[in-house]
Amino acid sequence: MANLKLVGVEKAYGEVKVLKDIDLDIKSGELIVFVGPSGCGKSTLLRMIAGLERITGGDFTIDDVRMNEVPPSERGIAMVFQSYALYPHMTVRDNMAFALKLAKTPQSEIDAAIDKAARVLQLTPYLDRLPKALSGGQRQRVAIGRAIVRNPKVYLFDEPLSNLDAALRVATRIEIAQLKEAMPDSTMIYVTHDQVEAMTLASRIVVLAGGGIAQVGTPLELYERPENEFVAQFIGSPSMNLLSGEIVETGARTRIRLEGGGEAWSTIATEARDKGLKVNLGVRPEDLVPASEGTGLYTGEVEITEALGEVTLLYFKKDGDRQVVAKLPGIHRELRHASVTLTADPAKIHLFSNGRSLLYRDG
Repeated sequence: MANLKLVGVEKAYGEVKVLKDIDLDIKSGELIVFVGPSGCGKSTLLRMIAGLERITGGDFTIDDVRMNEVPPSERGIAMVFQSYALYPHMTVRDNMAFALKLAKTPQSEIDAAIDKAARVLQLTPYLDRLPKALSGGQRQRVAIGRAIVRNPKVYLFDEPLSNLDAALRVATRIEIAQLKEAMPDSTMIYVTHDQVEAMTLASRIVVLAGGGIAQVGTPLELYERPENEFVAQFIGSPSMNLLSGEIVETGARTRIRLEGGGEAWSTIATEARDKGLKVNLGVRPEDLVPASEGTGLYTGEVEITEALGEVTLLYFKKDGDRQVVAKLPGIHRELRHASVTLTADPAKIHLFSNGRSLLYRDG
C-alpha cells in the first residue's frame, strides 16, 4: 500500500520544459492510467516516478517521504516495460526469481513468492519453459510476475500491451483487470495510448496534453463531463463532433443556432448566460439520431459508411475542416450518399467557449 503525491513537478531538457506544474494525488489501491497523444510526456512522467528520469522541479513523495533523489532500487517500485525484457536463457521460474536472488532472499521465500504469482497469473504449467516456448501474452505475464514477486509498494506499467496483436491485447487486458481485483491494495500506474485500456482498467484517468494535466477523473467523468475540448475529443471513439454556433436563448434550456443552419437545445447546466455568445457545440457520434428534415441540429450528405455489425458509422462530407460522424445502432448501408438529418437529446449537448466547457463542475 502506498500513497503518491506530485506537487509542481517539472521535467526540462536544458531550456525546454516537457512537463510542468504536475500536481497529482494517487491514493493507495488506485489504478491510475496516464493517457495522451504521442509526445505528451506520459512515459517520461512514469520514468520520473520510477527514478529513471531526474525530476528537475517540484516534489515527489511516497507515503510522505520525498523521493526526488532516492535511487530507483530504494523506492519500492517495480516496473513492467513495453518490451518483455526476459532473459532468454533462463526458465520462467528463474526469470521471476532473478531479482530476489540478487537481494539474497531465502530460497523458501523465493519459491513461495513464485508459486503465488504463478497461480495468480496462470503460469504454473510454464515455470520450467524458456521464454521462446511462450506466446507473447504469456511472456508479458512473466514480466508482470517478475514484478509481483518483489512485493513492491507501487507497480508501474509502460504500455505493456502495445506489442501484442488485437485479440491477445484484449485477453491480456482482462487478465490485468483480474490481477488488480486479486490485489486490491496494490497501487498501480499504467501508461497507454489506447483509450479502451484506459476506460476499462482505470480507477481514474490522467489526461496529459501540452506538457501538463488536461483533466483528472474517473473514466465516466471524463466521458460525460469533459472540462475542455481536448479531453472531449480525446476520450471516446470516434471523437466528439464540434459544431460552431451561438447562443440565442438562455434559461432552463439553452438554445444554440448553428452556422450553416440547424439548431439545438442543451439542458446541461451551463455558465452561459449571454445571448450572442459564440460557442462550439459538442455531441458524441453515439448520441446522434436521425430526425425529420428541418428539425435537427445537422443535415448533410453521407460520404462513407462503415458497417461494423452492431453499429454503423456515418461519415458526412466535410465542410471545410469540419468532419461530422454519427454512430447508429444496427446496419444502415442504404444511407451512403443519402442526405440525413440528425438531432440529439438536449441532455447530451455540450457547450464550449474558448476551448473550455461551460458545464458547472457539479452540473
